[in-house]
Amino acid sequence: MTQTIKCISPVDGRVWAERPILSPEAASAAVARAKAAQKAWAALTLDERRKKVLAGIAALNDDKTRIVEELAWQMGRPTRFGGEFGGVNERANYMASIAEKALAPLVSADDAQFTRMIEREPVGVVFVIAPWNYPYLTALNTIVPALIAGNAVMLKHASQTILVGERLAEAIHKGGVPEDIFQNVVLDHAGTEALIGARSFGFINFTGSVAGGAAIERAAAGTFTGLGLELGGKDPGYVMEDADLDWAVDVLMDGAMYNAGQCCCGIERIYVHHTLYDAFVEKAVAWVNALKLGNPFDPETTLGPMANVRFAQTVRAQIAEAIAAGAKPLVDPAHFPADDGGAYLAPQILVNVNHSMQVMMEESFGPVVGIMSVKDDEEALALMNDSPYGLTASLWTANPERALALGRRIETGTVFLNRADYVDPSICWTGCKDTGRGGAMSVLGYQAVTRPRSYHLRKAKA
Repeated sequence: MTQTIKCISPVDGRVWAERPILSPEAASAAVARAKAAQKAWAALTLDERRKKVLAGIAALNDDKTRIVEELAWQMGRPTRFGGEFGGVNERANYMASIAEKALAPLVSADDAQFTRMIEREPVGVVFVIAPWNYPYLTALNTIVPALIAGNAVMLKHASQTILVGERLAEAIHKGGVPEDIFQNVVLDHAGTEALIGARSFGFINFTGSVAGGAAIERAAAGTFTGLGLELGGKDPGYVMEDADLDWAVDVLMDGAMYNAGQCCCGIERIYVHHTLYDAFVEKAVAWVNALKLGNPFDPETTLGPMANVRFAQTVRAQIAEAIAAGAKPLVDPAHFPADDGGAYLAPQILVNVNHSMQVMMEESFGPVVGIMSVKDDEEALALMNDSPYGLTASLWTANPERALALGRRIETGTVFLNRADYVDPSICWTGCKDTGRGGAMSVLGYQAVTRPRSYHLRKAKA
């Protein structure tokens, strides 16, 4: 009997999509086709590859109506937000625009006697293991530079968003990228690990859990395959006494609640200077109470279901544990009657929290945030760094120099000032500690999917 991958829709709990898992033989054959086709793809000019990739992105945009509806069915995002096309287009266009600069040779000498230079060489086949929470954005962060740089790409998407890989393949092929150069594959964990262990790939990018990242590392052990791992996060916000309070509340609470809190760099804990604490909390509760939890196809819905019942149960368990330990919930679940005890989960704000509670230490990845009062920058710094994760930190102050000095002491990949939960393609997307390693986007994103090749050419005798 053929095994399958199923997508259970959070909207109504039914099996919404189901696809057969590739057999080990079929998976190995897909790798072989990618490797065989890659050299011809790399032999095209950079401009030819770039045009085909951008044509694929244009074809993806043409499919927007279907994609937005499918995202709601697969992972619950309200259709009113229109999918991920703003970020997709911004990131793809930027990465395409810097390709020549990022891939240009570094020439240290070019005279009558010597040419010495470093070129960037595609690694061959890039394997992208993509998550469900931003299924197009996270996948394309690596797919776009990898293809433009001359690699073949194989994409394995999350079971929750199993159709995303198909839509990406359809669009990218329409743009002119050959079918063997970009392949969408349906694999289980065992099949994925077998391909990695067989040294099938030149680079692997994984976005997902810490446990998943550890499994990828174990599978790749001894293969010397390059890894990019974006794993968990517990991103803090810190509101200083001179912050614009209304601005901070609006951005930080949106960062905590957008996409039902299922954002890699979503705000999961907030520290507020004691002079603004009461006012911040009051305004934050009002902000959350203005949300509407409901069916993602309702144009009035601003908060859809979580992508899976088990994700929602994890958040409920963290909230219950915190309350039992003395935390105070400020949002009445009765205000959100759509909360069904399943995937539809009422948002929550907790106070009287501390770092002994999981909700302040472990990734929640849901619509809950704990808020603590702090006396000064040093206390806030200690709390922000008291975490196994390090993806982003959001600082709020009218003093950029103060923020920069503090930001340099935070153990994190990105420091935001007066903004949060945003990925800028011009700077490297990276993390530290259990958040993983490697970097995507910017010039460094091209370095991840290429390797240096040095040339020391002696043209004549001295």
